[in-house]
This record gives sequence, structure tokens and C-alpha cells, in this order.
Amino acid sequence: SAVGLGSWCFHMTLKYEMQLLDELPMIYSCCVFVYCLYECFKYKNTVNHPLLFLLITYSFVVSIVYLNLKEPVFHQIMYGTLVSIIVLRSVYIVLWVYPWLRGLGYTSLTVFLMGFFLWNVDNIFCDKLRALREKMPPVVGAVTQFHAWWHILTGLGSYLHILLSLYTRTLFLKHRPKVKFVFGIWPVLLVEPPKKL
Repeated sequence: SAVGLGSWCFHMTLKYEMQLLDELPMIYSCCVFVYCLYECFKYKNTVNHPLLFLLITYSFVVSIVYLNLKEPVFHQIMYGTLVSIIVLRSVYIVLWVYPWLRGLGYTSLTVFLMGFFLWNVDNIFCDKLRALREKMPPVVGAVTQFHAWWHILTGLGSYLHILLSLYTRTLFLKHRPKVKFVFGIWPVLLVEPPKKL
């Protein structure tokens, strides 16, 4: 929700300070994802202090450098690094731990990476795309707003990845998770308690 609120503030004002509220929470939320994915196979509710320290330090250093450097490419590289770590861990889980989750894992990954790809295309070719859109009919121009697709696809990809993470964790804890589709479209996770012996 911090990313969504920051993004809303930035896109309403287009001010640099609001841009920070949009981009820095992306780093922080990815750090939370990394921590959860690497801690999902534990029975006890413990804290991995070294990993926690590493991720907090990463967030702090990225924030300080980005505030001083003000270079979007730096943010993209730091964000891309965290996304790569999440992808590698997720691929490990769906290939070797719970292979029946491949569909959900690959769908979330594909949707997210499509958004990430379109975001970078929009960043690199923004001026050319804007000039091209001026020659297109309004409807066609609207659906070629790749930055908007970035928000839609990464939001959906992140949601599906949260489902994957929750499914992995609850399954490991011997619960009985199931993915159901509301109205046959929207996936949600239903979790039943473990069977009593």
C-alpha cells in the first residue's frame, strides 16, 4: 500500500519529492519479499538477524545514494537486483520444492517481467513513443501508454507472487491452501487448518 500511495502522490504532482515516495518503497517492499521467501521453510517463528541486517542496510544505502545521486538508472539497477533475487528463489521453490506450483509461479513471473520490460521501454523511448502517439487515434494512443501497463502488470504480478509466497508458507506449515477463482477470474487463497490426527 505504501508503493501505491507514493505512486498516487507522484503521478498527481510529478514532483521529485513525491517520486521518492513512489520509488523508494519499491525497494523496501522487495526487501520484505526477499526476507519472506528465504524464511518460508522454518517451523519456528524466529528472526534471521543477519538477513534482516543485510536487507535493512541495503535499503538504507540505496536510499542515501539515491537521494544524493538522483539518478533513475541507479534505482532501476538496485530494484532489478532485488527482483532478480526474488525470481531466483521463486524458481528454486517451483522447480525443486513444490513443482505443482509452477503454473502460479511462472504466471506471476511472466506478468511481472512483462510490466518491468514495458517500464524500461517507456523509460528509454519515451520521447519517440510520445511523438508516435500524437499521430495515432486516441484509443490506440491510450493503450500504448507503457508506463500505465507497468503499473497494471507489476501490480498483478506482485499480487500473484504474494499468493505464491502465502501458498508456500502455509503448505510448509501443514495447512491445506487452495487457490480459488472469484467469478472464475480473480485468484484468491483459501487456507484450511491442518487435519487433526
